Amino acid sequence: MKKISIIAIIMASVAIAGEAFIFATRKDKNEEEAIHARAIRADYRVYAPSIPDSLTFCGERVPLNLYYVRESLDRELVSNMYYQSSTLFYIKRSTRYFPTIERILREEGVPDDMKYLCVAESGLQCVTSPAGANGYWQFMKATGQKYGLEISDEVDMRNDLEASTRAACKYLKDLKRRFGGWTEAAAAYNCGENGLGKRLDNQQQSSYYDLLLNQETQRYVFRILAIKLILQHPQDYGYTVRRCDTYPELPYNEVPLSGQNVDLVAFAKVNGTSYKMLRTLNPWLTSSTLKNKADKTYKVRIPTKKGTEYNTIVKGKHDTTVIESI
Repeated sequence: MKKISIIAIIMASVAIAGEAFIFATRKDKNEEEAIHARAIRADYRVYAPSIPDSLTFCGERVPLNLYYVRESLDRELVSNMYYQSSTLFYIKRSTRYFPTIERILREEGVPDDMKYLCVAESGLQCVTSPAGANGYWQFMKATGQKYGLEISDEVDMRNDLEASTRAACKYLKDLKRRFGGWTEAAAAYNCGENGLGKRLDNQQQSSYYDLLLNQETQRYVFRILAIKLILQHPQDYGYTVRRCDTYPELPYNEVPLSGQNVDLVAFAKVNGTSYKMLRTLNPWLTSSTLKNKADKTYKVRIPTKKGTEYNTIVKGKHDTTVIESI
C-alpha cells in the first residue's frame, strides 16, 4: 500500500512539473510573440500609395471621380510600388532609353506620355512574349512588317529602338484616328484595334474607362498611369534613386555593314570591338552571320574607343543628387 502511495505521489509530481513546464513554455512563447508584434509595429511600414486629385494621360482627363477608375488606378499603383525590383529597374533604364524615345515622339507628333506605354510593354528591354511579340514596343510580326520593320531570320528591327519607336508612333497615330482618343489608342495597342472596336460597338460606349474588357486590357492603361506617376514622382512612392545610380546612354559611332555572308564576329574584331558589344548595341542582329541576300547596306553601332569603360561613359558618375522626376 505504501509502495502504491509513493508511485502515486511521483506521478502527481511529474504531472505538476509537466503542467508547470507547459505553462512556462506557453508564457515564454506569448512573450516572444508580443515582442515580435511590437517590433513589427515599431519597425515595419507598408504605406498605401497616394492618389492625385487629378490626372491626365496624353492630355486627356482621367475620370478619377468614378470609384471604379480610382480603385483600378490604386490597384496598379500598389502593384508597381511594391514590385520594387522591376520598378527600380524602370527608373534606372529610363535615363538610357527615354532621351531617344522622347525625341522621336516629338518628331512624330505623339504625346510624351506614350513613353510610359513602352515601359509597360517591355520594361525598356528587348524581350519576347509567349505570344511572339518582340522588342521594346512588343510588336507582333505582322504588325511590325505592316509598319515598315524588317523582320527575317537574321534581322529583326523590332529590337532597334529608333526604328521600332517610329513604327509605334505610326501605329498609335492610326489608332488615334480610328478611335478618337489617345487613351483608346493605348488600349487598342494592347488588345488589337478590331478587339477594342468590337467591344465599343457591342457595349455602346466611346470611352475606355466605361468598357468591360478582358483582365489584361482592363488593367493596361491603369498600369501605364501608375508607371507614369511613379517615374514622375519616384520619392512620393518610396524610391530614392541618385543620378549616379542610373544607366547612361552608351556612346557609339555608326559604320556601314554591307555584303553577303558577313561573319559578324570577324566584322566586330576588324572594327575594334567584340561580338558581344556588336550585338548589345545592335540587338536587331539575330545571328553571328548576315547572309544579306538582298545585298542591303545597314548602319551598325560600334562603341567609341572607350565606350565600354564606366568612368568614361558616365557623366556625373559621382552625382548623388536624388532624382525628383523622370
